[in-house]
Amino acid sequence: MRFRSNCRDSEDKPDETPVVTSAPLPFPEDEEDSTLIKTVGWVSAGLGAVALGLIIGRELRQRYKFNRRTPYDAYAHAGDEKDVDFGLGI
Repeated sequence: MRFRSNCRDSEDKPDETPVVTSAPLPFPEDEEDSTLIKTVGWVSAGLGAVALGLIIGRELRQRYKFNRRTPYDAYAHAGDEKDVDFGLGI
């Protein structure tokens, strides 16, 4: 890779035209449309926060339960509250 050490001012410059930004912005002009868009935005942000909280809470609970396991958890149906009648050959 070779870097140029000479200045590029001597080369042909493209015509520099000023950028005109007189186009209207795509924001709603009515106050009702603005309120509706803000409401939808806040509701979607709230639902996103709830979903993120559920995912993080589930992960923390799984880690907590995994770290508090006992040696008996390795057995089948360890900790079941109901009596198991299936699979006994009766």
